Amino acid sequence: MSCCAPCSAGAIKQLADGEIPNVDDFIVLFFNPNIFPAAEYDKRLAEQIRYCEQFGVKYAIGEYDHVAWRDAVRGMENEPERGARCSICFQFRFEYARRWATEHGYDAVTSVFGVSRHKSQSQVDDAGNNALGAQYIPIKWDEELRQQIGRASDFYRQNYCGCEFSMRPTRDKNNAEKQKIIPIR
Repeated sequence: MSCCAPCSAGAIKQLADGEIPNVDDFIVLFFNPNIFPAAEYDKRLAEQIRYCEQFGVKYAIGEYDHVAWRDAVRGMENEPERGARCSICFQFRFEYARRWATEHGYDAVTSVFGVSRHKSQSQVDDAGNNALGAQYIPIKWDEELRQQIGRASDFYRQNYCGCEFSMRPTRDKNNAEKQKIIPIR
């Protein structure tokens, strides 16, 4: 599973180059209903597609249902980054990946969610194991390769994880005014 091209670039290259043992076939699943606003989602999706197509890598796009995601994290809006909201978010997305993988003939799922400096790899791995059990494969991606690709690319980059609750305070105020964020009640 991928959150964005900057985080997934090294993993995609490693997988495409056959550097990950026991992986014969893979697809990049982009399922990120947490990303806000929709324009941000569109930018990240376009970059992911562009990078996959550059390597001739298959990709799939899950439904963007931000309302369902907000329902899943209801009551956790004020949790800090790397807190309980993030665990629920990962769990929500991994459960979708489990269903998607089963329906499309894939027997395992891995993720680059923990690659971001905004996230915790152990938290991602815990959510993956909880949602997928043996179907979840934790992989330590080559961080140096990811950074090297990132420096050489012209990726669109963002400065927050994706959801409206992860926006930094100064951005949060500006985006809330622009987007008219309606709090969950």
